Amino acid sequence: MALPKKRHTKAARNQRRSHHALKKINLFYCAKCKEPILPHRACLKCGTYASRQVLEIKEKKEKGKGKKEKKKEERK
Repeated sequence: MALPKKRHTKAARNQRRSHHALKKINLFYCAKCKEPILPHRACLKCGTYASRQVLEIKEKKEKGKGKKEKKKEERK
């Protein structure tokens, strides 16, 4: 296995790692519903891409009341 002949300086190490920084996500906004979306992807809220309907979005059912709220109603 290869071993380094000389010690690498902190500067050389840090210069090598200069591209490891996290970059900001570039978001766009849907033309129809104004929700933030990633570029070149269909909007998950309204299902449009490039001003065309490409996905059929099912409406989410509203969740029922929690267990605690149901017990409170039963007691009343």
